[in-house]
Amino acid sequence: MLTGRLPPGQALTRKFPLVGEKDSSAVPPLEAWRLEVTGLIEPSFAMTWADFAALPQRELVTDIHCVTGWTQLAMRFTGIPLADLLASRGARVLPEARFVRFEAYSPRAHDTSVPVALALADSWLMSAFEGQPLTPGHGGPLRTVTPSRYFYKGVKWVHRIEFLQEDRLGTWESESRYHNNADPWPGDERYTTGSHTPEEIASFRHAASYVPWRGPAKTLMGVDLRGWSPATRDLGNIFLKDCDLRGADLAGADLRGANLTRCRLAGATLAGADLRGADVEGAAFFGADLTGADLTGAFLSAARFYERSEDGTILPEKAAKIDGLRWSADAELLEDQERFLRGEIDSR
Repeated sequence: MLTGRLPPGQALTRKFPLVGEKDSSAVPPLEAWRLEVTGLIEPSFAMTWADFAALPQRELVTDIHCVTGWTQLAMRFTGIPLADLLASRGARVLPEARFVRFEAYSPRAHDTSVPVALALADSWLMSAFEGQPLTPGHGGPLRTVTPSRYFYKGVKWVHRIEFLQEDRLGTWESESRYHNNADPWPGDERYTTGSHTPEEIASFRHAASYVPWRGPAKTLMGVDLRGWSPATRDLGNIFLKDCDLRGADLAGADLRGANLTRCRLAGATLAGADLRGADVEGAAFFGADLTGADLTGAFLSAARFYERSEDGTILPEKAAKIDGLRWSADAELLEDQERFLRGEIDSR
């Protein structure tokens, strides 16, 4: 049944994890909400929420693939294809338009872009999920979805659609090196890597202080940090995405607010580590020592804590040590991983 439906590196879930931007405080009340469609299009136009809600809505049942590693099959959204939205206003895309940029109502106006041909064929404006209005956490009242791309190519709280001649890298693509094409098939275009010099990596490995390395502007992407044993345990707010941290010694480390998205942490020592509020979505903790670690408030969607053999048996040596591990009940764990952390799956 799953043949051809689950991209490499993805895990199935029936949940709809809250991912991406979290702050919806900039979204105005519906009576003040506006959608602007502008740029290389004739005519440009703007819509109120009443205008949008009056348009014929369609249902789309589609598989969604998140860059953090979760996939949900046959998700049922309600909305309007971008092409239909333009047709409703008699708008014509000018020949020189090559890209479409989607911008959000958010404190930092986060955005993304896709080629015009892809947007007109595959991008939707969604207002409901499973028959219910989208919650603010999932992008309500209106978000975009481009199903053939990773979910980050869909923008929550969309309020501006701009047709451009030249592409502009979106927020995730420019700040976090997410791949601009974002195609899960077949090349797994999650991130762009290879931009760090050996000297930069060596400097990071042996730094006496990680204060200069903090924050998204200093993200290390796809770096080999196997066996890393930092000289200091003060590692709060460092950003290491898709890095290889197998066998790293991070016992007792202060990793509050750190980003370890999709890092490989097999066999790493994290006993007593403070990961409160950290982003470890999609991280692999196979065989890691998490004894007494604190993951309270951490983002855990698609994080994995054990590995199975081909016959489905959990491999004890590939199961994380979780005695005394603390984590939040709303951590968005995949179903089987939550059962493991609750002790309902025995790895012995």
